[in-house]
Amino acid sequence: MDRIKTSQNFLDKRLQKRQEDGLLRTLVDKHHLIDFCSNDYLGMARSDAFKALIEQKVAQTNQLTSTIGATGSRLISGNLQYTEQLEQSIADFHQAEAGLLFNSGYDANIGIFAALAHKGDTIITDEFAHASMIDGARLSHAKRLRFKHNNVADLEKKLGVAEGNVFIGVESVYSMDGDLAPLKAIADLAEKYGAHLIVDEAHATGVFGNKGEGVVQAENLQERVLLRMHTFGKALGTHGAIVLGSHHLRDYLINFTRSFIYTTSLPFHSLLSIEAAYELLPGCQAERQHLQYLIDFFQKQLRQQTPYQILDSPSPIQGVIVPGNAQAKAVSQKLATAGFYVKAILSPTVPAKQERLRICLHAFNTEAELRQMIETIKN
Repeated sequence: MDRIKTSQNFLDKRLQKRQEDGLLRTLVDKHHLIDFCSNDYLGMARSDAFKALIEQKVAQTNQLTSTIGATGSRLISGNLQYTEQLEQSIADFHQAEAGLLFNSGYDANIGIFAALAHKGDTIITDEFAHASMIDGARLSHAKRLRFKHNNVADLEKKLGVAEGNVFIGVESVYSMDGDLAPLKAIADLAEKYGAHLIVDEAHATGVFGNKGEGVVQAENLQERVLLRMHTFGKALGTHGAIVLGSHHLRDYLINFTRSFIYTTSLPFHSLLSIEAAYELLPGCQAERQHLQYLIDFFQKQLRQQTPYQILDSPSPIQGVIVPGNAQAKAVSQKLATAGFYVKAILSPTVPAKQERLRICLHAFNTEAELRQMIETIKN
């Protein structure tokens, strides 16, 4: 036991350093508070209609599989005809040729970047790109460049020095600022320089577009991107992700994407949940309209008499800059005391002096709740 204790000293030292820096992460359950934190933008995860539809599908489709778990990877024992039909159905919804399911958005991003780019190639990502893109780029052994956030002029500079096959990685809606990428201008540059555009639609899925298709389709750019990645764990209220593109791309990913090849596939119940979410998604017009009302209300109301900088955002993700980790945590705690769950995002997750409250708005939030939360921030 002494040997084990000694060997774990380095763990304690690193955790102590993180605690001294005020950055120690812990797991908490704050579901008793009013939710201004989660990614459940349409309220799908708490929807009775969604739960009922899943239960109905379970009852109707038990004959399709006799197992609860997938029992293996898609390439071994975890594939079903149902899975492939679901992939094609989602691809059709998003006006893509084909799709490939992944267990999460993180798995999808690390897999596609690592598989597509090789040594001698170049990956260029927005400086605010998600950690999964960064980790995938690192695994690729390609040259890695970053351009200033949403700055197409800086992107063009990076494209001018790129080598080999060039891949541009962006999010359509950025997870910390809630702003949108200038996708059309980026697509123009990608075509000018012969680069391949990869768009992470995680925070746009369900929210943007007439039926929740995402920003790429809302801007009619689906024919101008190499691939799109949509996740199901946010506005769709379930779990998993899909990569959309050509049939050739799908075949390539099946053969070269390690995060697809070497993992157990999603269980059948997850597939039913994904199918149910997509069936309900086009009918969530009222939820999207109410969500847009709350976004406009928040932007207008909080800018009045607040000491903090409010980031411009047309999405459910709203940023209130509260500089300093200690101050951001203090305001978050004040909100929790008042009954609201709002997460403080600290440096180095965001740059120093850009620490913030990351407020997520949802279709189930009321105007009265939002007013009270805004007043708590102001006072």
